[in-house]
Amino acid sequence: MKIGLPGTGRMGAAIVRRLIDSGHQLTVWNRTADKLKPLLDAGATAAASPKELAEKSEVIITILSNAEAIDSLYEGPNGFLAGNIKGKLFVEMSTVRPEVEIALDKKVRAAGAALIECPVGGTVGPAREGKLLGFVGGEDADVARARPVLEQMCRRVEHVGKIGAGASMKLAINLPLLVYWQSLSEALSLIQPLGLDPARVMDILADTSGGPNMLKNRAPAIAKVLKGEDIGPPTMDVNLMCKDMRAMIAEAKSLGRDLPVTERALNMFDKAAANGMGEVDAIKMPAYWLAQPKQ
Repeated sequence: MKIGLPGTGRMGAAIVRRLIDSGHQLTVWNRTADKLKPLLDAGATAAASPKELAEKSEVIITILSNAEAIDSLYEGPNGFLAGNIKGKLFVEMSTVRPEVEIALDKKVRAAGAALIECPVGGTVGPAREGKLLGFVGGEDADVARARPVLEQMCRRVEHVGKIGAGASMKLAINLPLLVYWQSLSEALSLIQPLGLDPARVMDILADTSGGPNMLKNRAPAIAKVLKGEDIGPPTMDVNLMCKDMRAMIAEAKSLGRDLPVTERALNMFDKAAANGMGEVDAIKMPAYWLAQPKQ
């Protein structure tokens, strides 16, 4: 299948490689063309613009940082909507509020194309291995059309409703995880005086009811951070966590709800970002917290 994927960030690049390995023809585009070289070396071809990418592809996948980035790809003289996209299928995988996906769906359908949303759970490693968890919103026929590709990217694909439902589900499953980073930081502060080996501590936590599923894979990396060891480039930075929590809080308010725990966690992460942690992997938050002056 001919698939286009613009905006090749960490997750996008991993998905491109996964789909190339699955036998698809990939067309890519990035504002900074030099960043495409590793993907071109892997077998992808480059487009000169989002418009050209969409016209050359049957399925167009977008996984972007925010609503503004989505607008920049779809709108404008070189955007997706400026070209002939009749019959194309767009798969929007960004973590944004439902209203963003709903508005985008109307624009895409007016241009004669179809759109589903499939925000995903998982980071770069699962993306490369096709082990993401996909939360799909869209019409049944469009989802069926996309499913063969989705199942090559995801270990589990959940069609949870119409457009917007996937975004709601993604915000919901991310909320406990993002708040947990602050909870873990505070929990570790209680046993810091014991001087236990971080690897032992994380192994214990991962084996208890106080450890989420995430710790099964991430506990060793957290232990390395606590020891001051390098864990490589970030997979999800603090700025992205703050962005997602703001979306959660805004969505809750639109539903007449408050998220007091999330609001407090966001306050802590905002302070960390202001102190230079914004582009740092969120996995380093516990170490940052433990390094703060005692009261």
